[in-house]
Amino acid sequence: MIILGMDDNGIACGIDDADTLQLKIKDRIKHNIAPSTMGLFDVAVLQKQGQEQDKTLIKVIVASGSEKPYYLSKMGMSSKGCFIRIGSASDPMPSEMMETLFATRVRNSIGNITSRYQDLSFEQLKIYYNESSYTLNEQFANNLELLTKEKQYNYAAYLLADNNGCSIKIGKYSGTDRVDLIENEEFGHCCLVKATKSVLDKLNVENRTYTQITAKERLQRKMLDPVALREAVINAIIHNDFSNEIPPKFELFSDRLEITSAGKLPDGFSQDEFFDGYSIPRNKELMRVFRDLDMVEQMGSGIARILQVYPQTIYRFTNNFIRITMPYATGFIESQSKNMQATMQATMQATMQATTQAEQVLLFCQDPKSRSEIQDHLGLKNRDHFRKSILNPLIGSGKLLLTIPDKPTSPKQQFYTAVSKNDNTHGGDNNE
Repeated sequence: MIILGMDDNGIACGIDDADTLQLKIKDRIKHNIAPSTMGLFDVAVLQKQGQEQDKTLIKVIVASGSEKPYYLSKMGMSSKGCFIRIGSASDPMPSEMMETLFATRVRNSIGNITSRYQDLSFEQLKIYYNESSYTLNEQFANNLELLTKEKQYNYAAYLLADNNGCSIKIGKYSGTDRVDLIENEEFGHCCLVKATKSVLDKLNVENRTYTQITAKERLQRKMLDPVALREAVINAIIHNDFSNEIPPKFELFSDRLEITSAGKLPDGFSQDEFFDGYSIPRNKELMRVFRDLDMVEQMGSGIARILQVYPQTIYRFTNNFIRITMPYATGFIESQSKNMQATMQATMQATMQATTQAEQVLLFCQDPKSRSEIQDHLGLKNRDHFRKSILNPLIGSGKLLLTIPDKPTSPKQQFYTAVSKNDNTHGGDNNE
C-alpha cells in the first residue's frame, strides 16, 4: 500500500485536489505499464486526523500480478523498463531475473485462454453496468480486457456472457456428512455476475435467524455472519481457477457451510501473506468487473472481514483446492437441537397417545360400533385425524374388522374387534 499525503514523520498533511490526483494516478498506471495491470490495483480516498483537522489522503493498493515482469511500456522489457525495489531504492532488474520471471509467467490465465465459442452476447452484463455508475460502450470488450491479443473473446468473456457452460452448485444435506442429500440446486449457464447474485440470494435465505431469550433482553442472531458470508462467497468465485473448468461449490450441512474453490495459493505466496490481506487476484478481469459493480471493495479486505468473525483455522489449503468451513453459531445449533428434541418428544407422545386410543377402540368394539360411536367414545372431534391415525391403521393391521366388508363406505358400516387365536369367543356378528 502506498499512502499519499503523509510527511516524513508520519503526520497527515493532506492533498488539496484528491479527486483529480486519484484519476491521474489511475490513468498513469493504466496506460504506462505492461502487461495490463487492470484489476491489480485500487485507488481510494480516505480521511485521517492531522495536527489541526482531518486531512484527505490517497491510498494506492497494489496486488501482485501473475504476468511478471511488469515494465514501463515505452521502455519495454529491458533494464530501462523493469525495476526491483531494494530498500528505499528502485534499481534496474537484472536480465537473468527478467528471463526467469518471464519463463515462469502464468500463461493459462482466463485472459489468455481463447473462448471455444465466439458468438457471445452480453445483455445481462450491460444491464448490471447500466444500474451502476458505468455504461458499456461499443468498445467494452476491449476496455474490460475480454479479448485476446488476436482480438478474440477470451475465457473471461465466456464466463461473463449471457450463455455459458459454467454452473455453480449448492448442495444441502440433512446431517453432518454427505450421505443424505436433500436439496441440490444449480446457478449458472448465465453471466457470472448474475450467477453470483443468485448464489448470494439462496444462501441469504438459508442463513436463518434464531432467537435467544436472556434475563435482560431478546437476542436475534444469524447462523452465519452475513458480512463474512458475502465476502467468502465472492472471494471463492472471483479467485476460483476456472482454467480447468471447475466452478466453486457450496455445501450446507446441519452444523456448517463448506465453500470449496479450485486452485491453490500462487507459487511463492505464503499462508501468512494470505491471512495478512496481501492479494494476488487470480482472475484480474473478473476482479475488474466485480469492482466496477461495487460487489467487492478494496483488494485484500475480504479476508480481513472474514477473520473479524472466524479464526484462520476455517481455511484448509491443498495442492488443488481451497476450502473454507464456516460453523453455524453455537446458539443456532443448540436451538436446532432443542427443536429436534421437542419434535421427537411430540412425535413420541402422539404415537403413545394413538397407541393408547387404539387399545381403547379394540376394548370398546367387542360388539360392533359405528364410526361416530367410536369417535364419541374417544372424545375426538377431528374426523380426519381419527380416520388416518387410529381407524385405518387398526383396519390395515387386521385388528379391527368391518361388518360390511364389500361396502367400506356404507353409512350402515360398523366395526368390531377381530377374534384372537387364543380366544374362542367374539363379539357381534361374525361375517367372516
